[in-house]
Amino acid sequence: MRKSIKTRLVKSFMLIIIITVVILEVVLINGMKDYYYKNIEDILSNQIEFSIDYYLRYFSLDRLEDIVIDDIDVFWQHTTAQVQILNSDGKLIMDSLGVTNDNSNLYPDIKKAINGEKGVWIGNVNYYNSPVMSVSAAIKDQDRVIGIIRFITSLKETNGVIRFISFLLLGMGVIVVFISGMVSVFLANSIIRPLQEVTRVAEKMADGQLKVRSDIELEDEIGRLSDTLNYMAEELVKKEQIKNDFISSVSHELRTPLTSIKGWAATLKCEDFGGNEIMLDGLEIIEKESDRLSIMVEELLDFSRFVSGRIKLENDEFQIKDTIEMIGKQLTPRAVNNRIEFIINIDQSLGYMLGDENRIKQVLINLLDNAFKFTSEDGKVILNAYKENDVLVLEVKDNGVGISEEDLPKVKEKFYKGKNSKSHSGIGLSICDEIVKLHNGTMEILSNINEGTRVIVRLPLREVS
Repeated sequence: MRKSIKTRLVKSFMLIIIITVVILEVVLINGMKDYYYKNIEDILSNQIEFSIDYYLRYFSLDRLEDIVIDDIDVFWQHTTAQVQILNSDGKLIMDSLGVTNDNSNLYPDIKKAINGEKGVWIGNVNYYNSPVMSVSAAIKDQDRVIGIIRFITSLKETNGVIRFISFLLLGMGVIVVFISGMVSVFLANSIIRPLQEVTRVAEKMADGQLKVRSDIELEDEIGRLSDTLNYMAEELVKKEQIKNDFISSVSHELRTPLTSIKGWAATLKCEDFGGNEIMLDGLEIIEKESDRLSIMVEELLDFSRFVSGRIKLENDEFQIKDTIEMIGKQLTPRAVNNRIEFIINIDQSLGYMLGDENRIKQVLINLLDNAFKFTSEDGKVILNAYKENDVLVLEVKDNGVGISEEDLPKVKEKFYKGKNSKSHSGIGLSICDEIVKLHNGTMEILSNINEGTRVIVRLPLREVS
């Protein structure tokens, strides 16, 4: 199943929006996390610097171990964080929480502090149930590291705030995606609706409705497509009119010489040619071919009237049963000559109807004529006439050569004759279809090659009161 342009557009819009929102969410959440962690790092770093400065100003002459024993408040009175004092080798001297030496010299922040740099580490320790951040800095006497001060704080509350804001941002992202989806549908519709209108008009034009026009007024590619489609339809109408005028003119011009040819052939046949069989056969052929050409001319004239809209139905009340019976009597001799079984089934309750009797006759004769042409000897042609609710159904069936699947959709097109057609002009079925449409009916053709053809004409019954 093909996907519509609207579906593809909405999916493309949504993919771009979702990717953009996801990237923004990741950047915002990571940026917020870095911001909070950097603030904690800065606070701990400032407190460490203040403690080191305080120690160097007032206790620089005392050993670090002595200060830890006698004046431990020097280091933790300026912070609420966990405080650790380590010697220059990274060995734990004192911990404000009473933690014993836990191989602290293995932490990366302490290693940096031993080298005289500030170290920061985030991770897990066994005495906190949440990640911690530790900041370590060296206590220097001139350029010599005499000890390390380390502040440790839990990230539990900070991570809680980060999670809350992250969920808030994710919720906002979902809302943004939903609103953007609605906007995407609206934008897709603004593009698709003009295309659908152009497609609808194009389909009608393809169906032969060349008077329909697209009324899209856009200054873009779709607008230009609409204008081009309208221009194409106008050109087709002009060319169709030229063709119809030509057909009508030629058909009228042909009638006079054909009448003369047939008349002189009939006249000459009455003369005595002394048993000259060739002359008589030639005159017979001329007369028959003149009749055939006359039928073609009449079909062309009929076609010209239909396409130009000059044809008008002469509706009158008539008994459809009698009309069908008369057609049966008219065509039965032909069926006998062609050794074809001709069966007529008429519903006796058909009664009277309003319509153009001559045109209905024309349809039935044309359909039966086609059935006889394409049915071989010992074949069968059936004409059924019955009512379905308020609809008259005329059905012509044969077991002839049938119509190929390739030709079937085109047989009602003007001048289409098909590969095996015996039609004079290829417009017989087209005229029948036009007559049926003028009666507000439908004509359906069903066929299988080498199995036969079934033509169903449905005409709404306008019964006489």
